[in-house]
Amino acid sequence: MSEQITEREVGRSRARKEDARLVTGQTNWTDNISVNGLLHLAILRSPMAHARIDRVDVTPALERPGVIAAFTGRDLAEGTASLPCAWPVTEDIVLPDHPSVAVDEVRYAGDPVAVVVARDRYAAADALEAIEVDYEPLPPVLDLEAALTDDAPLVHSDKGTNRCFVWPLATGENYEAVKQRADVVVRRRYLQQRLIPNAMEPRAVVVTPLAASGEYTVYSATQVPHVLRVMLSMVTGVPEHKLRVVAPDVGGGFGSKLQVYGEEVIALDIARRLGRPVKWTESRSEGYLATHHGRGQVQDIEIAATREGKLLGLKVDLLADMGAYLMLVTPGIPILGAFMYPAIYKMDAYDFTCTGVFTTRTPTDAYRGAGRPEATYAIERIMDELAVELGLDPVELRRRNWIAHDEFPYTSVSGLTYDSGNYEAATDKALTLFGYDELRAEQAKRNESGDSVRLGIGVSTYTEMCGLAPSRVLRDLRYAAGGWEAASIRMLPTGKVEVVTGTSPHGQGHETCWSQIAADVLGVPFEDVEVVHGDTRSAPQGMDTYGSRSLVVGGAAVHHAAQKVVDKARRVAAHLLEASEHDLEFTDGAFSVKGSPEARKTIQEVAFETFSSHDLPDGMEPTINAEHLVDPDNFSYPHGTHLCAVEVDTETGRTSIRSYVCVDDVGRVINPVIVEGQVHGGLAQGIAQALYEEAVYDDEGNLVSGTMADYLVPSAVDLPEFTTGRTETPATSNPLGVKGVGEAGTIASTPAVVNAIVDALRPLGVQDIAMPCSPGRVWEALQAAQSTRSDQSTRSARPGEEAGSS
Repeated sequence: MSEQITEREVGRSRARKEDARLVTGQTNWTDNISVNGLLHLAILRSPMAHARIDRVDVTPALERPGVIAAFTGRDLAEGTASLPCAWPVTEDIVLPDHPSVAVDEVRYAGDPVAVVVARDRYAAADALEAIEVDYEPLPPVLDLEAALTDDAPLVHSDKGTNRCFVWPLATGENYEAVKQRADVVVRRRYLQQRLIPNAMEPRAVVVTPLAASGEYTVYSATQVPHVLRVMLSMVTGVPEHKLRVVAPDVGGGFGSKLQVYGEEVIALDIARRLGRPVKWTESRSEGYLATHHGRGQVQDIEIAATREGKLLGLKVDLLADMGAYLMLVTPGIPILGAFMYPAIYKMDAYDFTCTGVFTTRTPTDAYRGAGRPEATYAIERIMDELAVELGLDPVELRRRNWIAHDEFPYTSVSGLTYDSGNYEAATDKALTLFGYDELRAEQAKRNESGDSVRLGIGVSTYTEMCGLAPSRVLRDLRYAAGGWEAASIRMLPTGKVEVVTGTSPHGQGHETCWSQIAADVLGVPFEDVEVVHGDTRSAPQGMDTYGSRSLVVGGAAVHHAAQKVVDKARRVAAHLLEASEHDLEFTDGAFSVKGSPEARKTIQEVAFETFSSHDLPDGMEPTINAEHLVDPDNFSYPHGTHLCAVEVDTETGRTSIRSYVCVDDVGRVINPVIVEGQVHGGLAQGIAQALYEEAVYDDEGNLVSGTMADYLVPSAVDLPEFTTGRTETPATSNPLGVKGVGEAGTIASTPAVVNAIVDALRPLGVQDIAMPCSPGRVWEALQAAQSTRSDQSTRSARPGEEAGSS
């Protein structure tokens, strides 16, 4: 109980505490949960993207074996409100009703139409075939620009428009005035394709009612148990104090489980109606339709600069696909990115406008990076284009414009105050690891020889705003909730420690890192710390996990709570040692009297003395437990430089990543092996957007990439070896000096890869390739460039003819 600790935990590559039960299958996924009398739900989904519902008849389903009940949208509308949107980004935003089950109209392929309840999942699924639905087809709305025209069909006819909102941001000098001073203005259009989240664990929900007291326990594969509890109460009318939400082991999320889904509302409502426990688990193909999608933007970018390469201003016009409805934070996702288009660069003017657009597709919402990968992609792509226009090396152009390390803290043109950073150090280290000059020399030789396999080099420098937290900032952005986070420390009589956190992990390693933080502050063994999370009964306060906020905000709360425990224990120790609190030193988990080190009490001994409470200071409660809530004043700003070398076969269009180097600065590192894992995972996801993944719809609004056979999720064999490095400039916005790492790899890697591909093919006339840069798209771009060059050669040979004639 009085073991003394001398080695620091923070900075050690500890094996994750979570992994033993995960790799041995001793986990508790939501779908593993089974209780007596459990019923199963199956949901009938619309096969059409847009249609009026003339009739729904569930009676035939009730005649199927094992079926207990069946409900239409009209049935379930009695007693539940519209699904919530917590981020109405403008005062005049269009907020359509969003029923959990469609009543009069379906607005995307996959929109729920009816629900069957049966004794097992197979009976429920089979009974869906018996439900009779009459649809009257309506025209789909798919193209973002066409959706805004006066004669466009309407996704929500009662709203009179497909325009959801217009959100402007203009900072610094007037952009048009700055543009007049420019020697070079470059304009480009980039497309952010829709992406479909692919967490290893599908979504699932189990609801168990306790009829006698009107209480309900909701088990859900969610990132946000605390948010979910509040929202479920608001939508269903079940009093919040009668709701317990539990996130068991959650197998990944990537933003897709940062949501309040209709299926969670349906399950709670039906459990309430029937007084029986119910379960719903999505199939993988069902999830492709019904789990929200990510990205989906058209980006028109304009950048102005002097002939020497000094940036003057940036203009961004964004069309953002909302999909059919506004989910929990749908409108806010592109707004998060709004602040990051200027990235690490100094400039005089910035003009941003985002227009949200309704379409008849699956709603969009948070996907790893949430607005910031889109912003980084646009600025890093157009920086390469500007470098070509100016005849500068892309790294050199960036050097001429980034914020120097001695200029921090620095207020960017978008209005954010970057507290710390060293872009020079990260870039220099990355260039050395990459062998940049040698690769450029090799590239020149291969281009001169006309090699059919071209070498391309891509650069991506980035920063991001993470640690999504400052409540006053969120207020100004019209976000409904705060960004604070809670933690408490319970010192048990035996000297063991329970850390209760309001953040809810789904693979990040909270149990390990929080144990390291608490162990260092308290001076107790790492093994003696247990982390409690994901249950609104045992961890009643919290704002959950998203936006790379867990460590920056939740970890800081743990640190502060542990420090409060030490402060309380100091008072008890001083009393027991008959000394002044000011005369005590606390080192390696023990209090000692200055000048008399033999007079000492370990914090574990103090915990037991407090438990017995036989000899406490007068007026002191018999506890040294403590809690703390953190609400930071600022975001945190990790940064880094990513470099990618690709080889592109001009005969087949196939791209191979030859080498990938990244140097990230995530502030102080708690556990290096966890940081490495987060970076690798992020790189895989960002590279996937560049090369592989895309949600594809046909002209009728049907998702044609609705299975893993059609939607290409890369495996380990599709990805290169990564060379990673770090620099460290501690954050000043939290006591740990940490900055966040969960999304960094995704943010930086996509433009690095695409820049490399375009760099390889630019000598052949290719200026851009829409993502994903599949072999087919690369080959088509090469053929188009060759055709254009042939046409130009023909016109040059016939100077008397009009341009464009053959």
